Amino acid sequence: MTDAELAARLARAAGELLLERRAALLAEGIAGKALGAEGDAAANALICEALRIARPDDGLMSEEEKDNPARLAKSRVWIVDPLDGTREYGEERGDWAVHVALAIDGATSIGAVALPEFGLVLRSDQPAVILPPPARLRMVVSRTRPAAEAMIVAAALDAEVIPMGSAGAKAMAVVRGEADIYLHSGGQYEWDNCAPVAVALGHGLHASRIDGSPLVYNQADTYMPDLLICRPGHAATVLGLLASK
Repeated sequence: MTDAELAARLARAAGELLLERRAALLAEGIAGKALGAEGDAAANALICEALRIARPDDGLMSEEEKDNPARLAKSRVWIVDPLDGTREYGEERGDWAVHVALAIDGATSIGAVALPEFGLVLRSDQPAVILPPPARLRMVVSRTRPAAEAMIVAAALDAEVIPMGSAGAKAMAVVRGEADIYLHSGGQYEWDNCAPVAVALGHGLHASRIDGSPLVYNQADTYMPDLLICRPGHAATVLGLLASK
């Protein structure tokens, strides 16, 4: 099985498990944060155990596990977010995701993002055609804490602002042609965007820091301050607006 096939298979399996687990927990009267915590743990166990069996020599970083510094000496490191959008998952919304990515020498090389509510797995190795943008651009932002920089850019472009949940869901909205720009400056961690960035790049989109510099993974400090994913034709304009604000 190739790395891309493995990533996609695990993202799909974890998504299906999360749907099944949530239904069972809701039937038991478990909801809210407890529901998200249970789902996170179950999906994490499925993905990480499978990766340790299938790729025992690779490094592994997951949001739900204690960081192992040994990964820093590895060329190949799997970066996982077993449930991106815990709040949305607990609220039975559709805008949550499962991320499975492989970074090689600091670059996100392979990724799969599952959108379980829609039965979808988007893959870096299976790009789809992205339709041309509409006359008025669309920007996805956090539904709970939209970044000030994003709102400034949206106003400058007269873009429609679309609030949405998880980072993976927002990135995949651009990949799926439902939005044109995803700009976030409120801080994330490597697992929040490694797989979405791999998928976006695989589909020919632009992905970078908001100063235009590349996104680098498998760092000692896993914090990533900002992110821009957009259609290539819009990157220079957005980066220019950010530089001049």
